[in-house]
Amino acid sequence: MIFRQLYEPDSSTYTYLLGCPKTRQAVLIDPALDTVERDLKVLEELDLTLAWTVDTHHHADHLTGASVLRSRTGCKVAYPAVEMPACADVGLKEGEPLTVGSITLHPLFTPGHTSHHHCYRVDTDAHTLLFTGDALLIEACGRTDFQSGDAHTLYHSVHDKLFSLPDDTIVYPGHDYEGRYISTIAQEKKRNPRLGGDKSEAEFVAIMDGLDLPYPRKIDFAVPGNEQCGKCPENVPAEYRKPCELHDQG
Repeated sequence: MIFRQLYEPDSSTYTYLLGCPKTRQAVLIDPALDTVERDLKVLEELDLTLAWTVDTHHHADHLTGASVLRSRTGCKVAYPAVEMPACADVGLKEGEPLTVGSITLHPLFTPGHTSHHHCYRVDTDAHTLLFTGDALLIEACGRTDFQSGDAHTLYHSVHDKLFSLPDDTIVYPGHDYEGRYISTIAQEKKRNPRLGGDKSEAEFVAIMDGLDLPYPRKIDFAVPGNEQCGKCPENVPAEYRKPCELHDQG
């Protein structure tokens, strides 16, 4: 499998490129509007054709690049079926894998950060790869105080769906704010200060309730824009409009 972990610094977002070496088809997990040109360049350099964009959820901290990538490449757009926007081509569900050449993505329904969040598992000959979006981060997790988030639900999603995977499963998070790249299920079960170390559900809920995090700076335009597969709403502030103007999505 051809693989790249790509980074967008403003929102600390990871985008993942998975390519089939035989069919030369590729998938982008959680592409960002800000980095569409970079992603297209990487695809060209690797001689890959983009077949799918796949989002883990409706992001609140950046606009997805799904719509623009579809217009530029002819790829299809996939979202979790639970709250699939009308603009998407396919809704993904747990138990219904998405196959692209030799690559098979297994959706895992992991609500809690949002009510519709999905992670994606990919099995290789060497390891199981887990693309966790915002459900499980490196020694952290996504917040649960907006977008129908719920700390009780997230606790069970992580413990029942993710921590039940093999310990050597490699965790590829949707974000990292400390310059880290990967983790493992074993490490998160042991070291995650919110969810690991045999933390009880009550302890986790108390931690999440006490975070007192600031209001997300892009949420007012990012969520409605992502409900339209990355179309820029009219209320995007001037300081964030450059990607919109670049791709004529205003």
